[in-house]
Amino acid sequence: MSTKPSNSLETFENPYPKREYIIRIQVPEFTCLCPKTGQPDFATLLIEYVPEYHCVELKSLKQYIWSYREQGAFHEAVTNRILDDLVISCRPRLLRITAEFNVRGGIYTTVTAEHRSADWVPNNPALLP
Repeated sequence: MSTKPSNSLETFENPYPKREYIIRIQVPEFTCLCPKTGQPDFATLLIEYVPEYHCVELKSLKQYIWSYREQGAFHEAVTNRILDDLVISCRPRLLRITAEFNVRGGIYTTVTAEHRSADWVPNNPALLP
């Protein structure tokens, strides 16, 4: 295989560090294992962030997400761990991750976790007619 899972996240310089803009990344094929049963858990991840000086490189994100496939993790823990790793790697102004897990035992789980830089104040959006 030419690619394999990885625990590292690569970044590149934000081409517009003075501009506030939102990057949205949807990951429809996230998988990990239930830590109690070992059965697979499937989720769609929505990662939204306002970059400051660095953006996450997508191939490394794909390999990073892939690294969870054989790991046992509670939904709440894995969502917050991904948030923490992304914040450490790219240090965004804002980062929010929403993990929508597929049904298991008649229950759907959605976990949302968010990071905001302490000194960041968002711009007010323009109201267009």
